Amino acid sequence: MAALLRVDGVSKSFRGLLALNDVSFDVAERGIAALIGPNGAGKTTLFNVIAGVFRPDRGTVCLGDADITGRRPDRICHAGIGRTFQLVKPFAQMTVLENVTVAALHGVRGVTEAKAAARGFLELLELDTRAGQHAANLTLPDRKRLEVARALATGPRLLLLDEVMAGLRPSETDRMVATLRRLRDETGLTILLIEHVMRAVMALSERITVLHHGEKISEGAPERIVRDPAVLECYLGDQEL
Repeated sequence: MAALLRVDGVSKSFRGLLALNDVSFDVAERGIAALIGPNGAGKTTLFNVIAGVFRPDRGTVCLGDADITGRRPDRICHAGIGRTFQLVKPFAQMTVLENVTVAALHGVRGVTEAKAAARGFLELLELDTRAGQHAANLTLPDRKRLEVARALATGPRLLLLDEVMAGLRPSETDRMVATLRRLRDETGLTILLIEHVMRAVMALSERITVLHHGEKISEGAPERIVRDPAVLECYLGDQEL
């Protein structure tokens, strides 16, 4: 299947510190791919380059046939990329429904239409029974699901998920994995996730890219990655997979 996202030779430095060095990889349309590596490997920096927070020093980012390198985040969102963040910060004093409605206003004609769309995303993420609650009162698993619902409400073709399963119990992780797989299967969404929970990475990903010190050190199917000596040495070690 053709690539929806193409990252080609991306490098990024901050005051002389090389955070990303010549990173290239593709994500197939309707695929689920993972970006893994130790803390400080450059994963979130790469997400920020893709999403327009940072302009790369070198290299290009393409979504489909469009070169989106260096576009503003709002323009990249409009092009079809939605994202979540490591630190989940909903509008605490707004309801769950209002949080998603704000995101759904992107690309619709008014509040009524946005609210109807938001209800659909809450149902998809199994948050419809929480619609009237203030976001401040949600549990961590439900805040994570709300973060995904808000990103989905922007209408992305590609969804970037930054550690949405961090801090979840195994049963909650399995529930999120099932939700994300269903999203891809039912909507045709393409997903790229950063995740340290290898239980989730192995269950979801069709292809994995591994970063270490800002460089790509391995790429391939999950069964190959877990046997790669370089990956075992710098990251996986004795993790239970």
